[in-house]
Amino acid sequence: MEQTFSILFFLLASYSVIANDSIQTLGTWMSSNKKTPWYYLALFASLGLIITVCYSWFAYDGDISYGRLAKIPYQPVQWYHGLAPLILILLTRLGIPVSTSFLILATFASSVVLESMLIKSIVGYAVSAITAYIFWILISKVLDEKASIRDKNKEMWKKLQWVSTGFLWWSWLTHDVANISVFLPRQISWQMLLLIIVFFTSIIFFIFREGGGKIQKIVLSKTNTKYVRSATIIDFVYALILFFFKELNSIPMSTTWVFIGLLTGREMAITTLSKHRKMKKLFPMVSADFGKLVIGMTVSVLIALGVNYLAK
Repeated sequence: MEQTFSILFFLLASYSVIANDSIQTLGTWMSSNKKTPWYYLALFASLGLIITVCYSWFAYDGDISYGRLAKIPYQPVQWYHGLAPLILILLTRLGIPVSTSFLILATFASSVVLESMLIKSIVGYAVSAITAYIFWILISKVLDEKASIRDKNKEMWKKLQWVSTGFLWWSWLTHDVANISVFLPRQISWQMLLLIIVFFTSIIFFIFREGGGKIQKIVLSKTNTKYVRSATIIDFVYALILFFFKELNSIPMSTTWVFIGLLTGREMAITTLSKHRKMKKLFPMVSADFGKLVIGMTVSVLIALGVNYLAK
């Protein structure tokens, strides 16, 4: 029964995590490449996922989480561990950008690890918001995001966007695959690796066929995210921030908090520079996104407390 729960909840977590969080990394790329057939985009994302997961399996002795579960040892999976991915699927369908790291890992992590995750995520939100604010203030001096791209530069920007998206997709996967593989033993066989790759790829193609789902609306609501230059810059800055925190330590963190912080800082910079936009119009958008993060955090903590109560 334990093995059945492990595989079943892994499948649920795979869909819920990728559906909720992958849009953070692929959303701006999708929105600025609507003229490209969705299956080409899905194929590119799938190849990146396969390479990333396989590299971790080879480099970390059968572990596909890049060692991010080092402080969360494997424990027998019980029926109550399935509450987290089920609730995550519900919140995803409602369009709430909940932190999958807290919602999934909180049911397995100790209070010490959970506290470290929380601190790292809050710092990630602050760092990404400040970085984005400063960065967009600086680039506004040399780049007008609303201006049309010269014909001779269009192809260059498209190539740069695909490169930055690939870098970001890899950076994100090295963080969030841990949220899925926590249901599995830390070392898996090559047969299991093959099944995981097939299932992951199926999810990617399904998400792209749906156009990203409701989480994608948060990306589209932000200024100019559908333009190739803006999308490229957003992806590159986000990837650098995730890479920094990946190298910092192995403690898992919420990439959702980093992503929302990035968009918040960018919107604040655009509002600061604009003569027509006022700060009072920005705060409803920022507070709404932050409110959703708080809701997700609250739900995650309640689930973790409930699971720990059932476990005892």
